[in-house]
Amino acid sequence: MSEWLAKYETQFYAFLDTQKHADVAHDLAHIQRVVKVARQLACEEQADLAVVIPAAYLHDCVSLPKDHAQRHLASTLAGDKAVAFLSSIAYPEKYYDAIHHAIRAHSFSAMIDPQSLEAKIVQDADRLDALGAIGIARCMQVSGALNRTLYASDDPFCEERKPDDARYSIDHFYNKLFQIADSLNTPSARLEGRRREKIMRTFLEQLALEI
Repeated sequence: MSEWLAKYETQFYAFLDTQKHADVAHDLAHIQRVVKVARQLACEEQADLAVVIPAAYLHDCVSLPKDHAQRHLASTLAGDKAVAFLSSIAYPEKYYDAIHHAIRAHSFSAMIDPQSLEAKIVQDADRLDALGAIGIARCMQVSGALNRTLYASDDPFCEERKPDDARYSIDHFYNKLFQIADSLNTPSARLEGRRREKIMRTFLEQLALEI
């Protein structure tokens, strides 16, 4: 299987190198990390790599900014574009539907429940990249692009107010990121998610000391 997929992976990467990314947090490095984690999870959970690997590579081949009005459609558009590309390189047609579903279901904003193990793994791999040290860095990248203030001076850690991540970067931890670990689908991903969440909470403890 690894040799069979390897000849396609070069083409996946070459295709992605020509695509436009919505922001610096959804670049080729993000895709490489998602592929790496998806491969690990697929091996641990005994999923079909022929579905997981192309879906992980192509999950963001259509990527819209966080504040785009059609953000919720991006993963469906990415699934359509991915299948068209896979057809152009003669990737086996029997995998198209499963790959399309895995790509559609990976997105938070699409609100599509993953129905297959492979779709669950791709979703988990993408969401794990929002946690840990890399999750902190990516949150700050996106927040900078959206001109968010780092934190609310009167209540930095949302102790007496509802999180407002449209205005404050740190609020995004409470509004979304700290809910990810418990929402992950596979046992392997949940274990890694909790480990990465601890890193983020340690960061906030240090931030509290500094401010």
